[in-house]
Amino acid sequence: MTKLHVKKGDKVVVIAGKDKNKSGRVLLVDPKASRVVVEGVNVVKRHTKPNAVSPEGGVIEKEAPIHVSNVALADPQSGKPTRVGMKVLEDGTKVRYAKKSGETIDE
Repeated sequence: MTKLHVKKGDKVVVIAGKDKNKSGRVLLVDPKASRVVVEGVNVVKRHTKPNAVSPEGGVIEKEAPIHVSNVALADPQSGKPTRVGMKVLEDGTKVRYAKKSGETIDE
């Protein structure tokens, strides 16, 4: 498994692909496949049979995973894409920070 620069709940911006410049929250992270599911991004239609979850069935729209290299963390100040860095605070805790603005990223 590889270590990824995004976590569940992060606000990210898509930097490549058909949904470029769209932003949303990370709903799911799959480190084994290096993929993430982002809210409102890469929406696909699935034709489903009736089941217990959806008794009618029909065409359902849902988010599909995209590669983690196609997303960048959104800067907490400006909302623009930024790289992620790690730093150790005075009290010894390790935190992620946005390289563009230098602001720490809230977990």
